[in-house]
Amino acid sequence: MNSGLKYGKNQPYDIIICGAGHAGCEAALAAARMGADTLALTGNLDTVAQMSCNPAIGGQAKGQIVREIDALGGAMALNTDATAIQFRLLNTSKGPAVQAPRAQCDKKEYQFRMKHTLELQKNLTLFQAMVEGLIFEAGRVIGVRTSFGIEFYAKAVIVTTGTFLRGLMHIGQKKSEGGRLGDHTAKGLSASFLEAGIELERLKTGTPPRLLGSTLDFSQLEEQPGDESPTLFAFHDTRPKSDLFHVEHRGQELAGWSPGANPVSCWMTHTVAQTEEIVRKNLHLSPMYSGEIDCVGPRYCPSIEDKFVRFADKERHKLYLEPEGRHTDEWYINGLSTCLPFEVQIEMLRTIPGLEKVETLRPAYAVEYDFAPPTQLFPSLESKKVENLFFAGQINGTSGYEEAGCQGLVAGINAVLKITNQEPMLIRRDEAYIGVLIDDLVTKGTKEPYRMFTSRAEFRLCLNHGSAERRLFHHAEKFNLVPEDRLKNMRDKVEAISTWKQRLEKEREAGNTFAEIIRRGEAPNQWPVDYEKLSTPIQEEVHYLIRYQGYLERERKAADKLQHLEKIKISKSFDYLNLPGLRKESAIKLAEINPATLAQASRISGVNPADISVLMIALEAARRAN
Repeated sequence: MNSGLKYGKNQPYDIIICGAGHAGCEAALAAARMGADTLALTGNLDTVAQMSCNPAIGGQAKGQIVREIDALGGAMALNTDATAIQFRLLNTSKGPAVQAPRAQCDKKEYQFRMKHTLELQKNLTLFQAMVEGLIFEAGRVIGVRTSFGIEFYAKAVIVTTGTFLRGLMHIGQKKSEGGRLGDHTAKGLSASFLEAGIELERLKTGTPPRLLGSTLDFSQLEEQPGDESPTLFAFHDTRPKSDLFHVEHRGQELAGWSPGANPVSCWMTHTVAQTEEIVRKNLHLSPMYSGEIDCVGPRYCPSIEDKFVRFADKERHKLYLEPEGRHTDEWYINGLSTCLPFEVQIEMLRTIPGLEKVETLRPAYAVEYDFAPPTQLFPSLESKKVENLFFAGQINGTSGYEEAGCQGLVAGINAVLKITNQEPMLIRRDEAYIGVLIDDLVTKGTKEPYRMFTSRAEFRLCLNHGSAERRLFHHAEKFNLVPEDRLKNMRDKVEAISTWKQRLEKEREAGNTFAEIIRRGEAPNQWPVDYEKLSTPIQEEVHYLIRYQGYLERERKAADKLQHLEKIKISKSFDYLNLPGLRKESAIKLAEINPATLAQASRISGVNPADISVLMIALEAARRAN
């Protein structure tokens, strides 16, 4: 049972989460699962886990992240599997290292299921209240103030405000306050951050219009069906089937359906010359081109205005029509983000094949919002400026549900570890895309909405989506992130993969080892009897490790070299500015980032190998002196 709502300084929580989007949900669930008395505050309970943009989970690198969230006990993967209406495995023509699952979800079903999951979580209290400010004491955060005048106190606070910090929406020349169409904006919280010395900057994102499906002409659209055999996100082979729907609580059942049941299709169309003509004629009415918006938007998800301006050589741009759910006729048009005036949006839409008579349910718009440059964070996602204050999601400059979810998970875990005086969970770049993402953010920062790609990971062959449990098992075990029965199954799975890889390297058929047959891309006449009894996920991972062994060993050697530098810790109080031989430019950047290890210092932009040598010598001298 939950402890119930408590307020006032004499009734503190362990953890408070501000916001219940994808980051906030994972943060709240992670903290509560670890036994912390947790309060999740949201401005609107009806939009918990809202999919503000595309109702889809996964994709390149993002699918791997969701698998990693699941390996660490998170909820996103299971929630996706139970509410998806289409599954697709991307990059099937390429190697398995860059293949990634993607799912189109029922937008409302996803949201309802996640909200129900939060409501039923032991140690977690969910409450609707807008957080207007933080309460500080002696350089640390101790609570929050709400718009109701109620104050809540805690040992640690996690901020997951998404696009709501001073959110300002644009449709043509019309502006309105809000972080999402139909929702509020959060003003007071930004003032609290500035008061604490936390720097804020602005970013911009946008979303396409939503269309009425009955007004689409499907005869002119190209069908995009899902996979007949879906690739799921959660590791169902290590968990009980009851995890999907069963709720031992007043006979309730979590929303959703059997994964892969009754799939639906998406559809594809494209812009035409007339579409471009209308956009170019009205560019001066777009706030991005009129100067109304001067902050940076997502490079890898450009508006239709940007597409026609930046890619003028392209005759047309593909657009994808995606249903928002089973019980609505609302459709999302992927690839047509814009903030042009509404009447221009209608004119533009009706030039597109299949949309000549389309009716619009919601307009497209852009939203600009505050974010806190993430170089102000430690790798644990704790603020360097305010103790016990953690940040996760779009407030750190990222874009995407998956990027937000994994940060929320890590922040929730590390907040509990911090208040219980334990070392933080730090995920390395060679262990997970989550490690790549967090290291990029806290080491390099970002000037545009950050999106994860496989190309950002230098060890991506080691990070295939099927290996997430094997890669992250030691974290799940060390910090008790999953139930004991699943932990045992994960342990057995990891051991089976290792055992069978070794066996197939030794055992033979007709003079060749089974491993040699696998590397030739062939199948033996007969596998060992015990091997055929293994689950498909174990067999697939064994095959992957054997077939790509040479490449994986090369990456592992490179990662081991990096590990040497990761082991060289740097004190938070190290004086870079007075270190002889260190260039001033590098000293300033090192002092600003305050890296935790020599490896992190080596990845800071502008810090060169000579600087690292100087720093290494100084650290070694300090170690010997002590």
